[in-house]
Amino acid sequence: MAAAPGKPALTVCLLDDDASALKATSRLLRSAGWQVEAFLDPVAFLRHVQANRSRVVVIDIRMPIMNGLEVQSRLRELSPSTQVIVLTSKDDPSVRSQAMDGGASAFFLKPVRDEEFLAGIESAASEDEQSRNGNHQG
Repeated sequence: MAAAPGKPALTVCLLDDDASALKATSRLLRSAGWQVEAFLDPVAFLRHVQANRSRVVVIDIRMPIMNGLEVQSRLRELSPSTQVIVLTSKDDPSVRSQAMDGGASAFFLKPVRDEEFLAGIESAASEDEQSRNGNHQG
């Protein structure tokens, strides 16, 4: 699927253990012109990221095997430049703080308004583009 006009040709990786949430989020992103790689399993997701160096990822917090904060920590080691967006039903200020301190670009609670979420994806993609071009303030 080609990117919509004005959108970078970029794939957003999604990680959520809830298949229906994963399907709905994938559908929303595709309808907005993004390419999507969806994962139910954190281990498979991390293997993919290691091989493909994803630029923007969306991760859930509450998952079996490994929670989203653990995934985020491992992701920082594998691909430090990857922009992380957290999308979770866990409304916990300490989790939000840990995610943001760990470098997350945004933190959204389910259910999130489509426009808000898509703006977060756009912002993360822009941050990634700026850092790749060396235009960021460091």
